[in-house]
Amino acid sequence: MEQKFKNMTALLADDDVDMITQMTLHLQQIGFKVITAESQKDTEEIIETTKPDIAILDLMMDNRDSGFILSYKMKKKYPDVPVIILTSVTSDTGMMFGVNTDEEKKWIKADAYLEKGLRPEQLEMEISQLLGK
Repeated sequence: MEQKFKNMTALLADDDVDMITQMTLHLQQIGFKVITAESQKDTEEIIETTKPDIAILDLMMDNRDSGFILSYKMKKKYPDVPVIILTSVTSDTGMMFGVNTDEEKKWIKADAYLEKGLRPEQLEMEISQLLGK
């Protein structure tokens, strides 16, 4: 498999250890060095000291809006780092979110909003678009 993201770092935050394991394996296969966090607090500490090339954040961790808070903090410190929020909130609750309208983009400081359960190639395609590769 081509490692088109060689020498790039991905920050992956999710409170689901299985999800972290699966995503880390795939991200490493396409070349990323992966930094993982299993809580909002741990992720905030990483953001303070590390600038990743991309951040992939779970929406609901310690709080129902952890992903939104982390995305906001990431964009405030590193405005040029693309942020993907991953969630299963729609399948769990029926609530819909997105970053499709200007209104949504104003309060959801993320570049992409994806439902969990997506195929690895879908995630890779989204990352490629965001990083211009």
